[in-house]
Amino acid sequence: MKILVAIKRVVDPYVKIKVRLDETGVDTDNLKMAMNPFCEIALEEAVRLKESGIANEVIVISIGSNACQETLRTGLALGADKAILIECNQALEPLAIAKCLKQIVLQQKIDMVLMGKQSIDGDNNQTGQMLAALLNWPQATFASKVVIKDNQCEVTREIDGGLQTMRVNLPAVITTDLRLNEPRYPALPLIMQAKRKPIEIIAVDSLSVDIAPHQQTLRVTAPSKRQMGVRVNDVAELIDKLQHEAKVI
Repeated sequence: MKILVAIKRVVDPYVKIKVRLDETGVDTDNLKMAMNPFCEIALEEAVRLKESGIANEVIVISIGSNACQETLRTGLALGADKAILIECNQALEPLAIAKCLKQIVLQQKIDMVLMGKQSIDGDNNQTGQMLAALLNWPQATFASKVVIKDNQCEVTREIDGGLQTMRVNLPAVITTDLRLNEPRYPALPLIMQAKRKPIEIIAVDSLSVDIAPHQQTLRVTAPSKRQMGVRVNDVAELIDKLQHEAKVI
């Protein structure tokens, strides 16, 4: 089995971000970047499948500028066998990303695609579903448990009412949730080895896909500051404020 894991380079989730003064986006100058947390979980699951003998190759792929090589090398240090960078200097929408991934899936003859359910910057939660539709593959989203058996994948996923278990035939697209596993930390020797491994770079134009945007971001603004709360003397006063000021009951 050959598994493709899509990973994304995002702003480190533990740093404080600021919006640019012209409101065109987030100011990423001098900010620490990292692998999207949901992508880390997807990669960890793929590596575990390889370690258990179910998969024999794990490929990590990222779409973006040359700076994404750093994230891909982290993926190699975490256990991936091969890394591919689709070089593109413009921000792509989920549909364009899915189209690019489809071409790689077909070229590399992939048996399973694992990816995070969403990225923490766009929060779109669309790419996995769109990729499955373009490939005409089964999909299972928000996976909290993955079991491979007899060329099928049994996925437990979290829903509003509890847990849902479903079975899909392979090949399939699986998107991962936070509770699927606990990602490992790369060991220093593996980090040093990853620095010397080659990364296959593919120009996005060579894929012959339409990546033209279908939407336009008008402006990006920071959320309003939280207002100071008030202390109430008793339950009656609290209920009165909820009824007449907050108007939530």
